[in-house]
Amino acid sequence: MTFYLETEHLILRDILPTDVNGIYELDSNPIVHEYLGKNPITEMSQAMDSIESVRNQYRDRGIGRFAAIEKSSGDFIGWSGLKFNTGDKEVIGTKRDFIDIGYRLIPRYWGKGYATESSVALLDFGFNELNFDIIYGAAEIGNIASNKILKKIGLHYMEQFPFEGELINWYELKKDDYGKKMS
Repeated sequence: MTFYLETEHLILRDILPTDVNGIYELDSNPIVHEYLGKNPITEMSQAMDSIESVRNQYRDRGIGRFAAIEKSSGDFIGWSGLKFNTGDKEVIGTKRDFIDIGYRLIPRYWGKGYATESSVALLDFGFNELNFDIIYGAAEIGNIASNKILKKIGLHYMEQFPFEGELINWYELKKDDYGKKMS
């Protein structure tokens, strides 16, 4: 699978082994991991393992997270993508076997609208190209920015539940509702 999508400010493409320094910068940052279990990586080999895992998802599931590249600079800024969560290790609370939308950016690229811009393009891709019926999103209640983005791109709050010691807000968007006025 080769994925390539352009938005106004970004290129979304397959994550490649050459993205290892960017993945390391992203996932070794404790600020990035504040709402992700507070467990940043500490070794470059963990970044390579992450890349290999995503590339396996492309092969095995036909979808995954994609490198987000800022067009104006050519910089790797993080990732954004759709992921098919399946199996016992990929659950959120009681949720299993679902497509979720996610994004993770290096902090110096926060506040520029890139998570929203990439997510809107990925919803369009997921519903119109991959023909998904429903896409979910989740965010810890304390992650104000991520909760705002999920609502802004049109996902609807469904419920809240505990997961790994934190409260999680659970969102969904059905294909039938896609394209209606975003909140």
